[in-house]
Amino acid sequence: MRLDKYLKVSRLIKRRTVAQSACEGSRVLVNGKVQKSSYGVKIGDEITIEFGSKPLKVRVLAIVETTKKQEADGMYEVIE
Repeated sequence: MRLDKYLKVSRLIKRRTVAQSACEGSRVLVNGKVQKSSYGVKIGDEITIEFGSKPLKVRVLAIVETTKKQEADGMYEVIE
């Protein structure tokens, strides 16, 4: 699954266009490297999103095409 779509489906970022902009602005890192929105997310990847001054770091646990709001937080675990 594409990185921008994963961020939207997991509800880490609300809109896919915002996720694409964050990737283009070098605010999203996967396993310590800046990645484009087309990066293929895999289970076990560590994604860091820089929101202002506080970065959010999560580990990918599951990849699903669609999910309900209540089940979206099961797609990742917060590391820091």
